[in-house]
Amino acid sequence: MKKFGLTVLTAFLGGALALGAYKVIENKYADNMSIEDKQKVYFTNNPLPSGVSSADAPTDFTVAAAEVTPAVVYIRTTYKSQDNSGQDQMQQLFGDMFGGRMQPQGPQMASGSGVIISPDGYIVTNNHVVDKADKIEITTNDHQHFTAKVIGTDPNTDLALIKINATNLPIVKLGNSDNVKVGEWVLAVGNPFRLTSTVTAGIVSAKGRGLGLIGSNQDEEQETPFGRMRVQRQNGGKQLNKGIESFIQTDAAINPGNSGGALVNTKGELIGINAAIASQTGSYEGYGFAIPINLAKKVLNDIEKYGMVKRGYLGVSFKELDQDAADALHISRNTGLYVDDVAKGSGAAQAGLQHGDIITKVNGNKVYESSDLQEPVARLQPGDKINLTFMRGNEEKTASVTLKADAGNLGRSTASTKSAEELYNKLGASFKPLTQSEKAKYHVRSGVVVTQVRPGLLFDDTQIPVGSIITSINRKPVNNSDDISNAITSMRNGNLIITGYYPDGTAFNNVFQQGDGE
Repeated sequence: MKKFGLTVLTAFLGGALALGAYKVIENKYADNMSIEDKQKVYFTNNPLPSGVSSADAPTDFTVAAAEVTPAVVYIRTTYKSQDNSGQDQMQQLFGDMFGGRMQPQGPQMASGSGVIISPDGYIVTNNHVVDKADKIEITTNDHQHFTAKVIGTDPNTDLALIKINATNLPIVKLGNSDNVKVGEWVLAVGNPFRLTSTVTAGIVSAKGRGLGLIGSNQDEEQETPFGRMRVQRQNGGKQLNKGIESFIQTDAAINPGNSGGALVNTKGELIGINAAIASQTGSYEGYGFAIPINLAKKVLNDIEKYGMVKRGYLGVSFKELDQDAADALHISRNTGLYVDDVAKGSGAAQAGLQHGDIITKVNGNKVYESSDLQEPVARLQPGDKINLTFMRGNEEKTASVTLKADAGNLGRSTASTKSAEELYNKLGASFKPLTQSEKAKYHVRSGVVVTQVRPGLLFDDTQIPVGSIITSINRKPVNNSDDISNAITSMRNGNLIITGYYPDGTAFNNVFQQGDGE
């Protein structure tokens, strides 16, 4: 009997020592663990309720709501008061009456949502929720209050990783957005209109949406595939960068304040970060958009590890093909991505891609729009490979492209590239220089081709479509983005005189008043 008791005591002590050693090791190495590793440790120690299956009760969301709600936080941001010294007295007095927006006096505040993704206080939210905030305050579901610090942001995906000093926090399990199917039930959890811990339900309406939302202003009215909509965000009216988009579209009710909140499946797994709505009123009208979590995982892990995103670049510029674009380019294929240019020294150049190739598949998946290429590339690091299928004439080719740490040289200097980006942001259009052979073909000495027009911005009002050739602006020949920028900068009386040819060869000489645009 004594021997048995000694055996039991030995086993107990051995177990206690093993558990204590595990805890020491866990605490020692926790700081070096990735967010996904921390998730695995957490859910090993805190398994989901047994028997939970989305297939068992697809319209019963109580378990998913109970799992997720404790880990969704309310974010309140504070900004310095706006400097109105640049406004004249009339603008300050009348604001919106003269097309401006009145700036309230004193510190500005905004609110949004966030999702706790590791027990030690890491929270994912939108970049536009915390961008340039002077103070970020967090309120958890159990009414604890914290001040958060920004670990890093990625404007290109509209994601941010912030952190609070806390331990043993409830977290949301990261799901797999690649497995999300159109028509499946989802929940949106956040703090719309400051109504904390709000859960709404709907279905996945579409995947892979690229709408040009990242990079637009708060409350900007713009053209979307659903018509002219108002893009609503909680970012204090700050400008965002043109970015990488492959949104999950849902009809779960998302409203101002939901930004940065959770989109989860019926298992309570995080499949997206709610980012924006498209609406004619500024409130929910059935169109909500979330950043897929598989894209977010790479961004967040990079930010945690490096403080920034290490992004691999393919090194091509391209345009989406539809029938109008195909007609303008005089090609028969109307799906895929038409390669405008291949950067010198890029992975694409080394793999043999050329101007005029049409990318039809990425890693074996068909390509219909830019997000079908941008999202897979955005998940990879420099040095990773991606497989492309493309058409060159009537011949199908494949290439394994090794991504580089930069986009390479598209035949323009850094200053010229910056000028092209600034011009795109100002006009809402991009251009490509005519080659010598194209100039000879059209019998012109100068010219650029309109390669992209962003709906709702200045250039869209000129009614000059993609594929048109512009030979001069304000009587000055234009051959590149710098020429266009100089011609616009030096214009008088606010008028643009644009000369060129429509895609069908018809000449035009349009006078456009800049003041007519937005």
